[in-house]
Amino acid sequence: MNRAEKAELISQLKAKAEDASIAIVTDFKGLKVEEMTDLRIKLRAVGVNYAVVKNTLARIALDGGPHALLKDSLKENCAVAFGYDDPVAAAKVLSEYAKSNKKFAIKFGSLEGKALSEEAIESLSKLPSKPELLGKLLGTMNAVPTNFVCLFANLQRKFLYALSAIKEQKEGAAA
Repeated sequence: MNRAEKAELISQLKAKAEDASIAIVTDFKGLKVEEMTDLRIKLRAVGVNYAVVKNTLARIALDGGPHALLKDSLKENCAVAFGYDDPVAAAKVLSEYAKSNKKFAIKFGSLEGKALSEEAIESLSKLPSKPELLGKLLGTMNAVPTNFVCLFANLQRKFLYALSAIKEQKEGAAA
């Protein structure tokens, strides 16, 4: 790889890192090509970019960006997953894959510039995803007016029952 190719790779990696809300460093030592392809397909499905790069190039690309704290910890075989929209989705896919494949391991990560340990990434993976949270929020927001309408409908119903009882009582007294 010549200098121009390295410079291009560094600029691409730097652009990905600056756009990403989460960056997770993984160890892929011992994985077969088919297993890596399977992982990349799963990650791509949730909008996560997974790149295997040389540590020196990754250090240069991450320097000065939001995930700069990762650069000093890059050692041995490393691959970086960049998540853009939903950081929980990236953590979920990588954690599930680490559970199913013993050769694959999550090392550490960065969420919007804050360091994440392996345990923190595992905890993040257990959170509901962004669409699930939005659905719960919408359900909660919808419950308030629905309960309000039901409350007034019950009040009107009780008022009608009271009027019917008074009518029956007066008809019974008149007869």
